[in-house]
Amino acid sequence: MATLLFHLGRASFRFRWFVVLLWVAVLGAAGFAATKAPTPADEGFTMPGIESQKAFDLMEERFPGAAADGASARIVFIAPSGEKVTAAGHKAAVERLVHSAADGSQVASAVDPFQAKAVSEDGTTAYATVSFSATADDLTDASRSHLETALDQARDAGLTVEVGGDALATKPSAGGAAEAIGIAIAAVVLLVTFGSPAAAGLPLLTAIIGVGISMTGILALSETLGLSANTGTLATMLGLACGIDYALFVVSRYREERARGREPREAAGLAAGTAGSAVVFAGLTVVIALAGLWVVGIPMLTKMGLAAAGAVLVGVLICLTLVPALLGFWPDAVLSHGARRDSRRHRGKQLRTENGGSRWARLVVRHPLPVLLLGVVGLGAMATPVLDLQLGMPGDETKATSTTERRAYDALAEGFGPGFNGPLSIVVDAKGADEPKAAVATVAKEIAATDGVVSVSPARFNQTGDTAVFSATPSTAPTDARTQDLVKTIRDERPGIESRSGVSYEVTGRTALNIDIAEKVQASLLPYLAVVVGLAIVLLLLVFRSLLVPLKAAFGFLLSVLAALGAVVAVFQQGHGAELLGVESTGPIMSMMPIFLVGIVFGLAMDYEVFLVSRMREAYVHGDAPKQAIVSGFRHSARVVVAAALIMIAVFSGFIGAGESMIKMIGFGLAIAVLFDAFVVRMAIVPAILALLGRRAWSMPRWLDLMLPDLDVEGEKLNRGLPAQTAERTPEPVATR
Repeated sequence: MATLLFHLGRASFRFRWFVVLLWVAVLGAAGFAATKAPTPADEGFTMPGIESQKAFDLMEERFPGAAADGASARIVFIAPSGEKVTAAGHKAAVERLVHSAADGSQVASAVDPFQAKAVSEDGTTAYATVSFSATADDLTDASRSHLETALDQARDAGLTVEVGGDALATKPSAGGAAEAIGIAIAAVVLLVTFGSPAAAGLPLLTAIIGVGISMTGILALSETLGLSANTGTLATMLGLACGIDYALFVVSRYREERARGREPREAAGLAAGTAGSAVVFAGLTVVIALAGLWVVGIPMLTKMGLAAAGAVLVGVLICLTLVPALLGFWPDAVLSHGARRDSRRHRGKQLRTENGGSRWARLVVRHPLPVLLLGVVGLGAMATPVLDLQLGMPGDETKATSTTERRAYDALAEGFGPGFNGPLSIVVDAKGADEPKAAVATVAKEIAATDGVVSVSPARFNQTGDTAVFSATPSTAPTDARTQDLVKTIRDERPGIESRSGVSYEVTGRTALNIDIAEKVQASLLPYLAVVVGLAIVLLLLVFRSLLVPLKAAFGFLLSVLAALGAVVAVFQQGHGAELLGVESTGPIMSMMPIFLVGIVFGLAMDYEVFLVSRMREAYVHGDAPKQAIVSGFRHSARVVVAAALIMIAVFSGFIGAGESMIKMIGFGLAIAVLFDAFVVRMAIVPAILALLGRRAWSMPRWLDLMLPDLDVEGEKLNRGLPAQTAERTPEPVATR
């Protein structure tokens, strides 16, 4: 493989105009196709195979024209201190608002709180529900403006009016200034690492081109493949992250080869043949992790994973062709100022046998056992909060108190009880029943008598009278573990209730849906881990031709992911240090968080593993002793791996500045995971284990070695085929044994 990529890199360098024009043409064609493609439809969130989803599907079938996932606005009215909403003036203002809201173009219904008995016992709080026939994303600006005007009129009458639901929900904000600072830090890290604006800008340029091609391609294929508008979110993030990393390693290897005295074209070919081989396999590990998301069984997540995998593949192709081509235009610009000004002096400096990476590696190989124990115990301690992990979908209760959704949530909880914000929807299928209304009444009565249910609402029937929906209000909050037990109890009681009533029912609603999602994701986590880790071990087996190195890589990855998840639980669920991150309230961890951590961090962790250990393997194959190979690998790769990790941490940390708790959680989780994996696992635990294993780390049973294809990732055959002066290596002192 190294030889093939070597020739590809040389050809790209030589025919640079053709390569650049080809990629520009691809970008233009994808962009043109994207402009002609119809706007992707929002198919909504679906989770096949869970009870809540089946109930939603039944509601959409039996209640045509009233989508189960239509937007809603729960308008909360709070009377001034010492007054009641039932007072004549306040009551008139509420009724005017409901009447005005009902005239909206996309409004399906608007319920008067006085007719629906939606007034608190003390008379200080009431709420009206406005339901829309369209989803929140499909609401027009006119519909939102019409409702907001009605709200302002009620406020002018002296009432405090807050709005929950998703119709007027505040859109999650990005990192804002914090994210901009993160990107600026990434640029500074690149500049410090390379000492050249051109070398720092080239990875950013190629990564942006790759993301542009990927995103326009996703938009162009959205209608054909049924992709939604948010499918490309993960593709953008990982396409940019991996694109920068991959170009970073190739440019770094090119500079190293130039420091050895090689001609620009030869250096570009060697960079593509050696670092490019690592890029190919690192990219494949990311693709495996992303494509493996289909195991979870969430169509939206599967599409996001496949789209992101495509973006990573584009990044790999650009790294192997466009990067060498651009190096051909500016072969010396990517070198540091010192290298361009005094190449002989700088060459000696670059080829010196000691730097920060090699000195750290020597320290580790001298004391491998203490370093290993300290790293494992430290990450293990960080992972202990995982034992208290509670999955769910944080709602309005986790938003900032400055948002109207949070104030509406608190007002309803105070006026009607904590469970009022998470009612359970009971969908009764009375088709075939002799007396549907009597049967539904029986179901409602039985559920109302269940411990933990405060009240049930009157049943609402469809036009044919064979299906009914009513709400059951729990006594506990939506994220309370007792609410989860209540949902399980109502479902466990189903056989007896159905036998007595003669009809069937299912439990759904946002609270039940979140519970079902959490359970399904939790059940899918181990199969997902088995798939991605298993396939990656096979891939790393081909790269390193070793049994122990892939197993060690998987062990380190699991440590870093568990430690990162433990840190997320400690901050966002248990509240330790939450104020420092601007988290105003704690709650369950987002159901998708473990899957996101496993998938994204696995890909990035294997990047660092492949780039770092492949240089150790290369040094070992070329004759270094096992411990000296560790030092050689760190001397060549540690600085670049650290730079790549710092870039990722800076970018992910930008999301911590977001106003949405969920985005804060994702940003913090990814940043802390990269921190643990790059600096504790790859920089400490990995060299310590390899030092303890010695030559056994690179051994493999002979029968297995003969079965596996020789991919020559280290470029051993490539170096044998090069002229003697090109293939010479710089002698290095033997490491302390």
